[in-house]
Amino acid sequence: MPAQKPSIYIARVAEYNDGRAKHLDDYLAGEEPLEIRVNGSPFGLTFRTPGNDIELALGLLFSEGAISDRKEIIGIAEIPRDGEPSANGLEVTLEPTVQFEKERYVRGFTAGSACGVCGKRAIDDLRTRGLSAPESNSRFDPEILCSLPDKLREAQANFSRTGGLHAAALFDSKGKLLVLREDIGRHNAVDKVVGWSLQHDKLPLARQILLVSGRGGFEIVQKALAAGAPLLASVSAPSSLAVQLAREFDLTLIGFLRGRRFVVYSGERRVLMEPDAAENQEDQA
Repeated sequence: MPAQKPSIYIARVAEYNDGRAKHLDDYLAGEEPLEIRVNGSPFGLTFRTPGNDIELALGLLFSEGAISDRKEIIGIAEIPRDGEPSANGLEVTLEPTVQFEKERYVRGFTAGSACGVCGKRAIDDLRTRGLSAPESNSRFDPEILCSLPDKLREAQANFSRTGGLHAAALFDSKGKLLVLREDIGRHNAVDKVVGWSLQHDKLPLARQILLVSGRGGFEIVQKALAAGAPLLASVSAPSSLAVQLAREFDLTLIGFLRGRRFVVYSGERRVLMEPDAAENQEDQA
């Protein structure tokens, strides 16, 4: 078996600071390609921070609808390179009864802003996949939500060293951290959390909170819906297509979760907020 690729590298750099220069060691977030094959056919190539690669592959397969249960997988092995196992490739073997449409998944997982027509087509594709709204009975305390970004940052061991990694974390309704994963790509971090949940038979993510660093884009919302999370929160802004998708499928979507403030873009009823008194008076006027 090959050595695991490091998730952090050290580079000798020159720093200029307030008129003075010095040399020092800097920590860099690892970035390596990961090729994923399914039953011998290409599934995709993604650039990720090494670590929890099996979770990443499982989460990606599940989020894309290629699998619906971990029992559909017979095995996962590293893809050989020059006769030796490679740390940058995984071969996933599915049960013979699983229908894998290989033509559908030959893509590179490149991310970009979608135009209106592409966005409509993407949402139609999700309807075709049969994704449904998450459970509707969960309710979440705003005070608990406001406490989560600090817990996220405190648990980000590699971010504190590199400053260059995104994180995705799963919390229960009381604010207890269940799992956190870091990656140079926010989509990969979410897939690792989903893959962990799949491995531990915790899907769907009923009554749980998925929190991501950075913004909440369309693909993040898609992955949250696939995993059955009732609430997705991000510390930055969502995109217009993300909000459209969240409203279509009744996902509670929160952005700008910082300090004691956040914005609810969809599914407000799941958040136990007391309306402002002045707002009540204005509504009654």
